[in-house]
Amino acid sequence: MTEHRARKRFGQNFLCDTGIIDRIIRAIGPQPGQALVEIGPGQGALTRHLADSGVDLTLVELDRDLIPILQGQFAGNPKVTLIQADALKTDFSAFYPDSRLRVVGNLPYNISTPLIFHLLAQHERVRDMHFMLQKEVVDRLAAAPNSKAYGRLSVMTQYYCQVESLFEVPPEAFSPRPKVTSAVVKLTPFEQLPHPARDAGLLQRLVRDAFNQRRKTLRNALKQLATPEQIEAAGVDPGARPETLTLRDYVQLANTLPPAEPAPAK
Repeated sequence: MTEHRARKRFGQNFLCDTGIIDRIIRAIGPQPGQALVEIGPGQGALTRHLADSGVDLTLVELDRDLIPILQGQFAGNPKVTLIQADALKTDFSAFYPDSRLRVVGNLPYNISTPLIFHLLAQHERVRDMHFMLQKEVVDRLAAAPNSKAYGRLSVMTQYYCQVESLFEVPPEAFSPRPKVTSAVVKLTPFEQLPHPARDAGLLQRLVRDAFNQRRKTLRNALKQLATPEQIEAAGVDPGARPETLTLRDYVQLANTLPPAEPAPAK
């Protein structure tokens, strides 16, 4: 294999622990005929096992220098498609239009949150997602109200998905070693949303505004969106702080507000 040095600007830490690799593959459980997309395959540590399972596999890799390494490994496999692209700008709904996607990735910290939001926007096309992330991010995804980790990422991910924190991965499982512990999480989009919002865009804006000023009361944090009377009408205390509200509370509040006006054309 061609020598490739991990690049800091891509947040690259390559998984090299075979025991952890096997554990992730068992958690994913890939089956022949399934449509799977791997984000950031790197040097192919997980990819080899995914390709051997018989899935239809698309690899999305940003680093041009890794493309020939991956081509050398998988060019002979007709079920593997390699794309050099930025996952944040990729339309995942264009892949395998007749199948719901399974998405896998060892995601660098600097893109993990925006990429999860990008995929949530395409949740109807996704069957499930297995990601390796910093443990701090997984804690935020799975967080419950009244905890420090609970925030916008928690509420919006739990709106669309069931969140399962599977297991932790120590720094020594990677090369180079990161300074933090990682964890593997499974996100499964709901077939039917448990708490559907009338206007998902308004819900996102409401949650964003609330947690942008999480130390303030809702009365102050949501000044631009809701009056204290409107907050009360949803059965929510205007004097409460954002981290005390459940997902159901946020949806209920969004559903009592008038629809958001469309943004003016630029």
